[in-house]
Amino acid sequence: MPQKKRLNVGLIGYGFMGKVHSNAYLQAPRFFDLPYQPVLKAVCARTPEKAKDFAANWGYEAVESDWRALVRRADIDLIDIASPNDTHAEIAIAAAQAGKMVCCEKPLARSAAEALPMVEAVEKAGVANMVWYNYRRVPAVALLKKLLDEGRFGRIFHYRSQFLQDWTISQDLPQGGQALWRLDAAVAGSGVTGDLLAHNIDMALYLNGPITEVTAMTETFIKERKHNLTGKVAPVTIDDASAFLCRFGNGSLAMFEATRYARGHKALFTLEINGERSSATWDLHDMHRLGYFDHRDPGEVRGWRSIHVSDGDQPYMGHWWVPGLQIGYEATFIHQLADFLIAAGEGKSIGPTFRDGLATDYVTDAVLKSARSRQWEKVQGQGVGHSQG
Repeated sequence: MPQKKRLNVGLIGYGFMGKVHSNAYLQAPRFFDLPYQPVLKAVCARTPEKAKDFAANWGYEAVESDWRALVRRADIDLIDIASPNDTHAEIAIAAAQAGKMVCCEKPLARSAAEALPMVEAVEKAGVANMVWYNYRRVPAVALLKKLLDEGRFGRIFHYRSQFLQDWTISQDLPQGGQALWRLDAAVAGSGVTGDLLAHNIDMALYLNGPITEVTAMTETFIKERKHNLTGKVAPVTIDDASAFLCRFGNGSLAMFEATRYARGHKALFTLEINGERSSATWDLHDMHRLGYFDHRDPGEVRGWRSIHVSDGDQPYMGHWWVPGLQIGYEATFIHQLADFLIAAGEGKSIGPTFRDGLATDYVTDAVLKSARSRQWEKVQGQGVGHSQG
């Protein structure tokens, strides 16, 4: 067997996403035939002691405390950005200019204006790039995409999706700082719109094409919280809940909703799509099941099917266990990394690319703008394109 090319990875950030990314680098070559052998070369973080513990646990060879030093290292081939949103743009642009492959956590940036130079940088440098919208790589979602591409649904009429959580309901929860930066708009860009709905939007663009206009509403239920960095009570600047109606370029209508105030829900991500011949549903809580209805079935057996996507001839599953056995959340990152590295080995990038991440940021910008204006708003950047991978 020919020896694979080493791909030295430099990870920035050691939180939850740093863990799932690191696991993907370790596991992807064990289940997929890849042109590269990922090597966990260095992890970078602002807290050296915690970074050292992280490096020891996951097998990183070195620790850096300055991301600029990591980007400058000649022995780093890929920069993976798993740090807070306000750091994405500067790091990604520097990495691209240094000729590194770049992977970035979602959302790509705090706004489309901030994301656009990132896209321009990776495209000018010609480096492989990717945004970690991992839910595209759920096998049931990949099967749904295949069915749509085969034309089984015909004309699409409706799309609906939601992402519900409940972890910020307590008014005693502070905002900001290392653990709760998602509650600070200066760092995160927005609240649930950019954090949760960004997943729904990317999925919708992937499955159903461009969104052209939106009308939205947002709400901040708890107006003030103590800020971890200052110790003072300060206004809450993020949206706790966000809902919008929209039109797609294909003429279909849609409804989206996200909140962190839905008691009892930890990660309820669902979607439904209705076409002239077929409909489908998917729920992250039962991620291997695809609900599917085909009106062309004979009348006496026509009805909703519950397809358990776990067989070897279904997307990705042939790389895993025997038919019928399930895989988990972490496998979606393994799938995405495998697809990315296979494409990179051919000199290509596969979606979701930075340009795809920009398309999502244009929609979230329009949602936030509409919530302020209380009017329909056009989605800018419709000419940015959207890859199908």
